[in-house]
Amino acid sequence: MIPPGQLLRDIADSGRTIQGWCAGKTFGDYEADRQLRRAVEREFEIIGEALARLARVHPALAERIEHLPRIVGFRNRIIHGYDAIDHATVWGVLTGHLPALLAEIAHLIEDHG
Repeated sequence: MIPPGQLLRDIADSGRTIQGWCAGKTFGDYEADRQLRRAVEREFEIIGEALARLARVHPALAERIEHLPRIVGFRNRIIHGYDAIDHATVWGVLTGHLPALLAEIAHLIEDHG
């Protein structure tokens, strides 16, 4: 079983990786680059899976993540609906929601190591 602190660090690492890969890119760049899209989707899968595991092993900690059920649901849509992924939705999540999640995770890492 992965300790809660490691799950939080995995989430932060995947989120920062996504941000690094997409820094300076436009949606058009993202949409045109299949390899980038697939890599970003994989990192979102890791984020969602780590959050699902966190909810199982440390529910009190997981409750502090505002949109955890939506994030896990997003991960499920990417995995199970791989053939119908809306690239604009993924781009919107990474530009609009990922920074807030990473801020939440950073606070939890400070609190729990």
